[in-house]
Amino acid sequence: MAPDAQQEQARARRELVRPVVLQAAQSRLARAIESPAQLQEVLVEFWFNHFNVFVGKGPVSVLAGAYEREAIRPHVLGRFRDLLGATARHPAMLLYLDNAQSVRPGYRAPAAMAQANPNAPRFSGLNENYARELMELHTLGVEGGYTQQDVTELARIFTGWTVDGRAARQGQAGSLFVFDPSRHDRGTKQWMGRTVQANGQAEGELALDVLAKHPATARHLAFKLAQAFVADQPPVALVQRMAERFLDTDGDLKAVTRAMIESDEFWQPEALGAKFKTPYQYLVSSLRALGATTPADVQPLLQLLAQAGMPLYGAATPDGYKNVASAWMNAEALAQRVQFASNLTERRARQGLRVEADAQRLMDTLGPLWSDATRQTVTAEPAPMRLALLLASPEFMKR
Repeated sequence: MAPDAQQEQARARRELVRPVVLQAAQSRLARAIESPAQLQEVLVEFWFNHFNVFVGKGPVSVLAGAYEREAIRPHVLGRFRDLLGATARHPAMLLYLDNAQSVRPGYRAPAAMAQANPNAPRFSGLNENYARELMELHTLGVEGGYTQQDVTELARIFTGWTVDGRAARQGQAGSLFVFDPSRHDRGTKQWMGRTVQANGQAEGELALDVLAKHPATARHLAFKLAQAFVADQPPVALVQRMAERFLDTDGDLKAVTRAMIESDEFWQPEALGAKFKTPYQYLVSSLRALGATTPADVQPLLQLLAQAGMPLYGAATPDGYKNVASAWMNAEALAQRVQFASNLTERRARQGLRVEADAQRLMDTLGPLWSDATRQTVTAEPAPMRLALLLASPEFMKR
């Protein structure tokens, strides 16, 4: 195909999937802005980022919303093993980290398959991307004690975990996950100090069981949760208690989250306001503080996130977006937030936002948040400027 034709085909494909991506974004933002179940919403953001997929990679563009709805959202207060399995089997993850095309040595795709879909990716053997990120990011952590040999063996274990391409092309409802035994490496594997005998899909389920119960996974997840919700360098004792809670409850994420929220460290004065908001958190919290409803057209909000370096579903690498201040606290980012706040009235009209807030109501509602200096500065300015000044204040930049 000529380069011009390829570019035209790519543009046509983007236009075709654009409404699907916007629908997913509309749903995410509507829930984040208006849902009374805010703990669940912040956990959805956290766990999607933990098990990140990138909307810019091929078919993942039309699957990201379903991935969030089917694999992430139902499990954020459930068992980690269920969450882990749901992400492992979802087409968005299988395609994003290339496990859908990872096959045993010597595998040859049936001729009928190639004829039915000549644009399908070519199978080139074992692909270790998912196996590596499963251990490094999703479970054990980079210091989890595994080796490169463990990565290779785990990739062999997950050969055959793929996507039902025919069902996808026909638009069939239901799960697109399929285990294809013809692609699976049926040899014995030596993984994480154990011998894994040939057992088809059950090999992968066993690996997920082992990883979900591993003490390194408990420590890794406890640290990431505490880092996201308490402090960039979370208290060691809190992380230890959360990890122990994880192990004691067989990975009950509700219990682990409760242990964090009910801890003294979570409520200590130095912890309150210690976290610098990401662009997504700043945008959503600003709209919630204003009592805003979600606009019919969320494209301007998505543009704001893109300009701030955090496009929704747009983290290209498997580790997702950083949740520490150093990633977001810079002069350009602060200027963007101040500009957003100062242009709030104009944006309200342009974006069709309906708000139910004024400066005094916001100041009263979030009373303990504001310092005396901020209160004095805001009240000394003309009334039309006060709301924007509150949203641009140092206190509101943090959480």
